[in-house]
Amino acid sequence: MKKRYTITSALPYANGPIHIGHLAGAYIPADIYSRFLRLSGHDVCFVCGSDEHGAAIPIRAKKERTSAQNIIDKYHFIIKESFIDFGISFDNYSRTSSEIHHETASEFFKDLNDKNIFIEQESDQLYDSTENQFLADRFVEGECPKCNFDGAYGDQCESCGSTLNATELINPRSKLSGNKPTLKKTKHWFLPLNKFESFLKKWFLVEKKDEWKTNVFGQVKSWINEGLKPRAITRDLDWGIPVPIKGAEGKVLYVWFDAPIGYISSTKEWAKRKKIDWKPYWQDPKTELVHFIGKDNIVFHCIIFPSILKASGKYILPTNVPANEFLNLEGNKISTSKNWAIWLHEYLEDFPEMQDSLRYALTTNAPENKDNDFTWKDFQARNNNELVAILGNFINRVAVLTQKYYDSKVPSIGILNDNEQSLVNEVYSFPKKIGDSIEKFKFREAVNTMMDLARLGNKYLAEEEPWKLIKTDDSERVKTIMNISLQICGVLGLVCEPFLPNTSKKLKAIFNIKDTEWDSISKESPIIAKNIEKSSLIFRKIEDQEIELQLEKLNESKQ
Repeated sequence: MKKRYTITSALPYANGPIHIGHLAGAYIPADIYSRFLRLSGHDVCFVCGSDEHGAAIPIRAKKERTSAQNIIDKYHFIIKESFIDFGISFDNYSRTSSEIHHETASEFFKDLNDKNIFIEQESDQLYDSTENQFLADRFVEGECPKCNFDGAYGDQCESCGSTLNATELINPRSKLSGNKPTLKKTKHWFLPLNKFESFLKKWFLVEKKDEWKTNVFGQVKSWINEGLKPRAITRDLDWGIPVPIKGAEGKVLYVWFDAPIGYISSTKEWAKRKKIDWKPYWQDPKTELVHFIGKDNIVFHCIIFPSILKASGKYILPTNVPANEFLNLEGNKISTSKNWAIWLHEYLEDFPEMQDSLRYALTTNAPENKDNDFTWKDFQARNNNELVAILGNFINRVAVLTQKYYDSKVPSIGILNDNEQSLVNEVYSFPKKIGDSIEKFKFREAVNTMMDLARLGNKYLAEEEPWKLIKTDDSERVKTIMNISLQICGVLGLVCEPFLPNTSKKLKAIFNIKDTEWDSISKESPIIAKNIEKSSLIFRKIEDQEIELQLEKLNESKQ
């Protein structure tokens, strides 16, 4: 049955470029899922956008000695271009500085405020007397009260992933002056999460218990069982969406209140362009809403945002939040502040036209259930030993032999022996196996199954040796062998699209593969035309010196 899906990826901060950790955590998995759903004939709206508010922006502006507006303009376009380059197939990529987002977030706040959802109260907040400024979130850092990591931010610890309040930090220090802040009273609006505990326990701990990933369920369960407290959803800042009521001058909406609403405003923007109604994608109970995020955003997407949606009473709740864990780099945590990262735009300078190689390496090594480590040598091995030696080798051999033996015409199939009958049946079982894994958010399993199909093709060719039979009286057998091999190429061209979109385009062009819905890929419906085109190498080998250069570059860049 065809369904409607709203798919979101975490909004990246527009205070720097995108690195491989971002790609592996929230964007490649969401793209694989969205592409698969579209190929299956479902109605999909896949949205994202740059998060251009929050303390991280003015901090970066101060570091680069420019304005916050210049920062968001610069990095929004760098980020957006990186996503395009790596084939992330957003239906809409927006930005939270847009007018439609300001309107949508303000309407949300006013609606909940009119319903008396919020609590207004004074509280002690960290204050930098030297800079004459309250220290919201990323303006302060200190020791994490849960894991003792010295470098936790005022809203989050990047070491253990815990969500924090700035006043919880041990030995806090201002990132503006370096001084120890004092406490000063200020008035804010709080979302009383404690009043949503019974709803969250029923919805998440009971209804979603068997559906969500264990890492997600465990973190949320721990939060709920510890007891939820009211959380401030306004900040004393001059950068962000102004709190849209009287008496709130000089205050803006907390970035984690307005950022998830960015998914809705991005959907509105897309629907306006398409001249369709946006509401079914967020308000129809039959719509499946899926958030792709990293583990540091679990609490915001599974507790805070659902509470906001519930309080509104107009919106659907997420069907699933398949959060990934963290991806490390060469044994160390990826750190933007220490420049320990592989930036996507820089990767393409050294490996042009090799987006799919990185997508493949990140998917096969995805941190789906635990933190994983990316190494340049593993990247090289996966490219050379799998993409080149298995998938690329099989495709190239089939194309070259077809051109050589049959002048690029697809030969007719003869009588199949028992082994070939079983082989063909197995080949056409792969789309369902891959699809089942994708639907369960097991993308590593899915891409490995796709590569198993290429291995199957290689094994068949190696065992049948058509290059020997063509010179004998068994030349008619060669037609059958090549026809089956071409069918495998056709199936590969279709099922690799969610993982390797550029490769899929090349295979479709070489083998003249017909566009086919995922569930319709079958031996009864030929997917290859009568002729194929001249082939070219799909992947190239990566040399040792290229990897050594990357390792040198990485170590030199570390601050």
